Amino acid sequence: MKAIVTVIGKDQVGIIAAVCSLLAEHSINILDITQTVLQDYFTMVMLVDTSACSLPIGDMSDLLAKAGEKRGLSIRIQREDIFNAMHRI
Repeated sequence: MKAIVTVIGKDQVGIIAAVCSLLAEHSINILDITQTVLQDYFTMVMLVDTSACSLPIGDMSDLLAKAGEKRGLSIRIQREDIFNAMHRI
C-alpha cells in the first residue's frame, strides 16, 4: 500500500535522517521525496510503500507522531487514497 508522510516544523539538523531511519526500521520504502526550508520552517512530503511493514498504519502513525513530538515536529502518515481525497479540489 502506498502512503504519504508529511513532516512540518522548525528546521534543525537531522530531521531527514531521523524520519528515514524510523521508516527503514519498519521496512517502509521511500518512493519519492520532496522537501524545502522556508525561512526557518522545514516541510517534507514523502510517497512511501508500506507493503513490507509489519505494523498497521495506525501504529506507524503513532510512532511517527511520538518521534515528531520529541523534535517539536508534526509527522503524519496517511494512506495515499485518503490523502488524495482530502486534497482534491
